[in-house]
Amino acid sequence: MKCNKCHSDDIKVIESRDVADGQAIRRRRMCNECGDRFTTYERIERPQLIVIKHDGTRQLYNRNKLLGGLYRACEKTPVTSLQLEQMVTAIEENLYACGDQEVSSATIGDLVMERLSVLNEVAYVRFASVYRRFKDIASFEKELTHIRQQNHLQNDLA
Repeated sequence: MKCNKCHSDDIKVIESRDVADGQAIRRRRMCNECGDRFTTYERIERPQLIVIKHDGTRQLYNRNKLLGGLYRACEKTPVTSLQLEQMVTAIEENLYACGDQEVSSATIGDLVMERLSVLNEVAYVRFASVYRRFKDIASFEKELTHIRQQNHLQNDLA
């Protein structure tokens, strides 16, 4: 590890702590030459996931792209960034647990929909409108009916 400022390799770790539910370690470091302080993160390196899109094309999985879609769906709702980070981490754990290096975008979308329906109904409908590509009001109403049925089932079980 080298200092970003003076490029010395005389660095010491000041503090270490777990972050991202134990999925990473955050380290505060200090250069013994110039005194500059900086933060590094250590994460488990996992095999790269390939996402198979609806049209059959393949692209590398991008956590930031998924988070961006979720942030747009959750705008002006009480859903926090921490909740979204935790959701994406849980989805990724689920994807890696399958053991496949290729996963369909539909699988990812279904995992998101499942979690968003519990987290926030407005965000769920926003995400669903893009994910399910609603073309008319009838398909939108069908999704709303589905949400209502799920809520009634959950309330009956409670």
